[in-house]
Amino acid sequence: MKKFLAEFKEFISKGNVLDLAVGIIIGGAFAAIVNALIDNLINPLIAMIGGGDIGLAVKVCGQTLNFGAFISAIINFIIIAFVVFLIVKSANKAKALAKKKEEEAPTTKVCPYCQSEIDIKATRCPHCTSELEK
Repeated sequence: MKKFLAEFKEFISKGNVLDLAVGIIIGGAFAAIVNALIDNLINPLIAMIGGGDIGLAVKVCGQTLNFGAFISAIINFIIIAFVVFLIVKSANKAKALAKKKEEEAPTTKVCPYCQSEIDIKATRCPHCTSELEK
C-alpha cells in the first residue's frame, strides 16, 4: 500500500494531473462548440436539402429510434477527432523541432589561446588557464 501511495504522490507531483485536467476542460469547451456547430449550422443545412426536420426517426413498438441524433453524434465525433489529431500532430512536430534545435546547439568551443576544445559555458580555459571572453 505504501508503494501505491508513493507512486500516486509521484504521479501527482509530475504535473500530469494538471495537464489532464486542463485537457478535459478544454475538451469539454470544444465539444460544446462542435455541438453548437452541428445543431445550428449542419443540421439545418441537412434539413434544407432533405426537406423538413432532420428528425430521421422511426417509431417501433411505441419507442422512437432517432437516427438523426445518432448521425449528429457521429459528425461531432469525426470533427473532434480530426481537431485532436491536428493538435497532437502539431505538438509532436513542435517537440521534434525543439529537440532538433537543442541537438544542433554547440556544446563546446575552442580556446583562442591554446586551441583546446572546452565547454561552451567555460569562462576560463582548463588547459592553459586563460581567461575567456563571454
